[in-house]
Amino acid sequence: MQEKMPVLREPEKRRRGGKKLLAVLFLLFIVILVVLFFNSSISKVSTVTVEGQHFLSPDTIRKAAGIAAGDAFFSTTSGKIESRIRQLKQIEAVKVTKSFPGGVTIKVQEYKTVAYTLSNNGELTAMLANGSSISAGSDSVVDKPILSGWKVDDPVLADLCKTLAKIPEQLIADFSEIKPSPSTSYADRIKIYTRTRFEVITAVSLLPDKIPTLNAVIESQPPGLVTMLLADKYASFTPEDAENQGIQ
Repeated sequence: MQEKMPVLREPEKRRRGGKKLLAVLFLLFIVILVVLFFNSSISKVSTVTVEGQHFLSPDTIRKAAGIAAGDAFFSTTSGKIESRIRQLKQIEAVKVTKSFPGGVTIKVQEYKTVAYTLSNNGELTAMLANGSSISAGSDSVVDKPILSGWKVDDPVLADLCKTLAKIPEQLIADFSEIKPSPSTSYADRIKIYTRTRFEVITAVSLLPDKIPTLNAVIESQPPGLVTMLLADKYASFTPEDAENQGIQ
């Protein structure tokens, strides 16, 4: 008799229900952790430090930055914060550094001060290199020329500030006051008074090229009137030297 062959049973399929359950539980665990993290103090901004400002207040910069203690640390990037702060006309450069957990440091550089204006009530305003202005406060040291007689919206005023910023400070340290003095030929003509008692008539557009000659006159001549436009002339304030002299 032929031996009977055993019947082979098909392998039972493993149930995947257990693995699916583990995966769901794992994902649920991750979600819970994320929710707990973003609702904890460790995910919030704890300090916003402002450095490098001179005239602008830290609060003004923080307001422009749009970030404060208690805000979500990951809600915005350093680049976006920098972009907001650059909207302040007085800011030339800004760098924002975020340090986890919770620290935000804002380092700014204001445009340099090139001159000041003084109102009738004694309020001092700093004129910056880009032509913008800001209150300087009563305790500021006035080590730059005073701009008087200018209208706030005068385009020549903005050009003057930009021009002064390009000239080395030691070359204009003698300037004490600058007034507008427009003429038909020179809409940007100005009158400069120096601490060494010289009076100078020139134009904003000519000033950078005239500085070397002007300083040579101041160092070698007694106080007088210096005209530096198409032609350069010098006239002493002393009566016996009152006739105009050509500047060599």
